[in-house]
Amino acid sequence: MSSSISSTSENLIETEKIGNVFMIGINRPKHRNAVNPETAQQLIKAFKQFEADKDSLVAVLHGKGGNFCAGFDLKALSQLDNTNFSLKDPKSSDEAPMGPSRMLFSKPVIGAISGYAVAGGMELALLCDLRIMEESAVMGVFCRRFGVPLIDGGTVRLPQLIGLSRAMDLILTGRPIRGKEALEFGLANQLVATGTALGRACQLASNIAQFPQECMLTDRRSVYNSVYNSSSIKNALQFEYVEGIKVISTESIAGAQKFTSGIGKHGSFILGKPSKL
Repeated sequence: MSSSISSTSENLIETEKIGNVFMIGINRPKHRNAVNPETAQQLIKAFKQFEADKDSLVAVLHGKGGNFCAGFDLKALSQLDNTNFSLKDPKSSDEAPMGPSRMLFSKPVIGAISGYAVAGGMELALLCDLRIMEESAVMGVFCRRFGVPLIDGGTVRLPQLIGLSRAMDLILTGRPIRGKEALEFGLANQLVATGTALGRACQLASNIAQFPQECMLTDRRSVYNSVYNSSSIKNALQFEYVEGIKVISTESIAGAQKFTSGIGKHGSFILGKPSKL
């Protein structure tokens, strides 16, 4: 059974339940599944449905149309200014710019990574417990080019996953990292052929759902507690957001306006002139 979650006529997030697996699909393929504020709200709603459904044991997060997620919608960001940009206190809200990035889930989430999973899209991938990545997929802190900070968990989760040195490599350079290297880094858990990540992620989720759940979830909680207990990760995510959000008005909006003018599109790191579209 599939459904859409939307307060508008546009179905930005599509959900489907297959047995005990809860599918969450970002549905903005014309924008490489970049997340705008409405999409973020629908993502939060989808994950809350997953959390509340006792029969949904594992979630699979994916993107429709060949890309996982190209990050926050820079067109939407370029239209903001200091007067209409609202700051949500991370101490009182789990809502983040990309949506569920500060939510802590009680059940496993698997990411099916295809195409681009960059900037905020990479942060959504980091939110997942496991990442099934296609050989041709690309991750990277592409927002580095436009002065847009990582405020959806990237600076908190990435060093824990791949180590400080490798995390600094990706965060400081913004360079793309593709399937083989992502697997070597530990950023991807499995590398699969192009077009097969979603199927493999669903199969893996179904397998995990067949285990005795109380034992598995207890071990999962213990793993996260050993890396960072719940209070410390909340504090780290709050610090990341409070510090990073200061950059929005000084660099990020102007950087997003450069992007919408054609500069740096298609992954170009040469920002002196508009890319040929």
